Amino acid sequence: MKIALLFSGQGMQYADMLPWINPTNPLLLQMQEQLHVPDWRAAMLDASWASTNAHAQVVLTACALTAWQELQGQLPALQASNGSLVAVAGYSIGELAAACVAGVLSASDTVTLAGQRAALMDQAGAGQDSSMLAISGVSIRTIEQWCQAQGAALAIRNGPDSAVCAGPRDKLAALENFAQEQGARCTPLAVNIASHTHWMSSAAQAFQAQLTQSALATPTLPWPTNAGVWVHSAATAAQALSAQIMQTVQWDSCMEQIEERQPNVVLEIGPGRSLASMWNQRYPDIPARCVDEFQTLEGLQRWLSRWAG
Repeated sequence: MKIALLFSGQGMQYADMLPWINPTNPLLLQMQEQLHVPDWRAAMLDASWASTNAHAQVVLTACALTAWQELQGQLPALQASNGSLVAVAGYSIGELAAACVAGVLSASDTVTLAGQRAALMDQAGAGQDSSMLAISGVSIRTIEQWCQAQGAALAIRNGPDSAVCAGPRDKLAALENFAQEQGARCTPLAVNIASHTHWMSSAAQAFQAQLTQSALATPTLPWPTNAGVWVHSAATAAQALSAQIMQTVQWDSCMEQIEERQPNVVLEIGPGRSLASMWNQRYPDIPARCVDEFQTLEGLQRWLSRWAG
């Protein structure tokens, strides 16, 4: 069976996500120490704490990698030795976890870097009243033109008629009103920085400096990157991971590159199921599920077994 992995981005995290992960996993303990909380699930019950950039990015990264470790350990189809993985990609902060699974970073370093990334982005956004807005139902070219006209920026390309925009909150409010008047669907996101835009340029530059001081390696798995950078060395891995902070995320391209490898199934690792839903809408012949949909690993194993080929 050929499997592709997608690692979730920020925005869907909640206290009871991934109920089957082991609370004593070293990555979760490291995460709690970094965030100075004794129990991350209890901390997540506070919506304000859970949505804070500096908390969410670390929690998501540690939980995603913990889940992956446990999936490998308990599900034969996902064990590294059988060569079933054909590609891995991550959405926004999820790209750090994807890079780790691709062999670029150690798990512990990845959790540390998630905290550094969040801090640098918060510093870049300090003093700015910014946010993000999802728009769908019109062409990506039209959305981009609307952004330019309203003083916002295209942050994420999700598909031919779906994108996320970012920028100053007042500019986004004007963009939302205009887009709705034109019949587009709009969803404001609970994010307080203009991720993946030029407003994050100082964070991207500083994060690249952090990455060059880390022990990065050449990926051992196909890893379509958010910034469209082809990774063939540790240096280009650092470039890809930093560039996506200030450049439009090319998620539509990531999905295309994964589909070209013709996996039997696609698994989203993280909370919610937004990436699996996007995949199923675009490629209905290749089934996708989010591991967060399963209460037990036995249920996930039964589903995987249906698609073994």
